[in-house]
Amino acid sequence: MPGLDVGRAESPLDRVNRQKRAAAEAAALLVEDGMVVGLGTGSTAEFFIRALGERVAGGLAIVAVPTSRWAESLARSCGIPLTDLQSSGRIDLTVDGADEIERETLATLKGRGGAMVREKLVAVAAQRVVIIADETKLVERLGFSHPVPVEVVPFGWLVPAIELDRLGGQARLRTIEPGTTPFNSDNGNLVLDVAFGPIDRPEELARSIKAITGVVDHGLFIDIADSAIIGTAEGVRTLMPAS
Repeated sequence: MPGLDVGRAESPLDRVNRQKRAAAEAAALLVEDGMVVGLGTGSTAEFFIRALGERVAGGLAIVAVPTSRWAESLARSCGIPLTDLQSSGRIDLTVDGADEIERETLATLKGRGGAMVREKLVAVAAQRVVIIADETKLVERLGFSHPVPVEVVPFGWLVPAIELDRLGGQARLRTIEPGTTPFNSDNGNLVLDVAFGPIDRPEELARSIKAITGVVDHGLFIDIADSAIIGTAEGVRTLMPAS
């Protein structure tokens, strides 16, 4: 009817961002005074860093370890005091996003932002790891909709690429734009995006990839997450790995 303001319908992107923000804000409430906090990288981690910055502005006393130059820059702009992994001595809580989360085990697939090596180092150094995501990231098997990112040294990168193909994947060198300059991680390495399809035995695949000469690490995070906070249409849910 003319003059009736029915409002704008929520777009799929708006819905996803609302769920990401809800999960991130719930995770920010887990942070306590005196903690050393690992800061993930990516769009969902951005909501967490901003929410944490608001708590710091309100008097929360913490220091944080960023997992990328991007996370470091954002955290500084939010007024979050920073340290590094060598100086911190410990990490009490790491909060990070994921590209896919296996529903039963909370094994995750990460690395679309190219920071998976530093993200994994910070995660394994933490006493507690919480993954935050919207509900679209939950899958029955990893590899359902994303390739496995694998960081490799630039010298002779075709050698690990061939070995990854022999494992059943299809390795593609990540570039900044299709067919242009290769993407470089913060570590100065290259990233191969390897399509395996749905992965039946991610633990075995993780070990096989890591054993390839020239591979630094990969985006399969197995037995690392202690819990996951998921934003859904019905609200925030906390998931624990099946025992």
